[in-house]
Amino acid sequence: MTPSADRPGSAAYHQLSTGSRDFIARHELWDDRQQAAARDLEAALDTLDHVRVVFADPHGLARSKTLTADAFRTVLRNGMDYSPGPFVFDTGHAVAVDYTRSDGGVGVDELQGAGDFVLVPDPTTFRRLPYTRARTGWVIGDEYLRSGRPHPLSARAVLRRLLAGLRPRDLDYVVGLEVEWYLTRLVDGHFTGTVGGFGEQGEPPAVTPVNGGFQFNLDALTDALEPVTTPLADVLQQLGMPLRSVEHESGPGQLEFTFAPQSALDAADSMLLFRTVTKQICARQGYHASFMALPALPGFDASGWHLHQSLAQASTGRNLFSAPDGDAVLSPTGEAFLAGLIEHAPAGALLCVPTLNGYRRIGGGFSLAPSRVAWSVENRGALLRVLGAHGDPAAHIENRLGEPCANPYLYMSAQLAAGLDGMRQGKAPGPSADDPHATHLPALPGSLGEALGAFTGSRFYREVLGNPLAECLRQLKSSELRRYEQWCATAGRTDDRAVSEWEHREFFATY
Repeated sequence: MTPSADRPGSAAYHQLSTGSRDFIARHELWDDRQQAAARDLEAALDTLDHVRVVFADPHGLARSKTLTADAFRTVLRNGMDYSPGPFVFDTGHAVAVDYTRSDGGVGVDELQGAGDFVLVPDPTTFRRLPYTRARTGWVIGDEYLRSGRPHPLSARAVLRRLLAGLRPRDLDYVVGLEVEWYLTRLVDGHFTGTVGGFGEQGEPPAVTPVNGGFQFNLDALTDALEPVTTPLADVLQQLGMPLRSVEHESGPGQLEFTFAPQSALDAADSMLLFRTVTKQICARQGYHASFMALPALPGFDASGWHLHQSLAQASTGRNLFSAPDGDAVLSPTGEAFLAGLIEHAPAGALLCVPTLNGYRRIGGGFSLAPSRVAWSVENRGALLRVLGAHGDPAAHIENRLGEPCANPYLYMSAQLAAGLDGMRQGKAPGPSADDPHATHLPALPGSLGEALGAFTGSRFYREVLGNPLAECLRQLKSSELRRYEQWCATAGRTDDRAVSEWEHREFFATY
């Protein structure tokens, strides 16, 4: 056996096996809605060739195995064994977590020796992919330990737990997605660069811009990309995603897709599916889609992911952020939620902007990215922008910090937990900022290192995520930062203002 075969994720770990006989029923992992969906899905398997079972790793990347429809029948009852490699590799596929330790390096005993976990399909997430050659289904899975408990490193489990805490209070966390990304044209449809390795990404795809950009929302630019964006939009709608708009942003080939509000778990699942499907459909047409915040391409502008959020009364759908008398900006519930977002913003930045490259857009300017902890009504330069104030039934809070490749489950969990903490404490948000970039305001982390330090020092987010996941994220991001600093030293890079070749290799293709 070669040394590389000892690593999780190598061929030695890729043998398919089911989790345990009747694992799902024995541990009562599905509610009535999921059981009904499972019966429908099992009946539909005769019309499928393959099923992709997918989950989001800590980086927010979709990891999957493609099963034959017959093999999936067994997985639908038993779950599926899965290698923990996605939990221990950083963004460049370097082993960042010492899984040889007795506690798996992060306090999860089952991780020791790269032991498998059990991935359980959530049948309510099933979709048919209309663009594949084979008749292929897609379903998101939840990660479990062999005891039947949610895996401590599962980001989706964190969001599900937080949302479960809302149900007895008749609350629903409602989220709208507004996502910027880049479309470029592939120079060659085949890989012609150098390959990568553990801790070193291969050559990023060679691309050319699709236009010159910098004519915001110009109809001519939008129309010129219609042969690509219309088939993509059609597929997104066929998959049940509530697409609202397709817009051309400022940069060359920079697009923004927005989606109607959804309950948070549905929105997070939609984000995972949206990014994955977009890259696949564009590649089939000779294009490259990237959700990297700022590619190392001349003239490109930074992209963001703006998260629109509110709380609703679950039984009626009534927006609880709307000021009942119309005099206040938000209701008392909305103001307390906003105050919690403000209090935990620096420590939560890592969950909104998880990559080194994402901090290239922090600092204001024409990107309208926030640099300070501030809120304002309608001001796009603020970290937290209140829309529909003074009694509007659609009043909500927009977080403008996030980058497009953030893990959707962690991004939303960070926001929800912070807002609920503000409500628990009955906090007030303080005055709005006339100038959200004013230097007297508290600064947001301006680099991955600063964000990592703020996150590591946060007792609050360690409790929200649990010690194992918080420690796993700390180790993953420390590894990413360490490898970048080593590359800078080797390359003799002293000016860190421009996006580096290392970042382009690390993120442009993967995200």
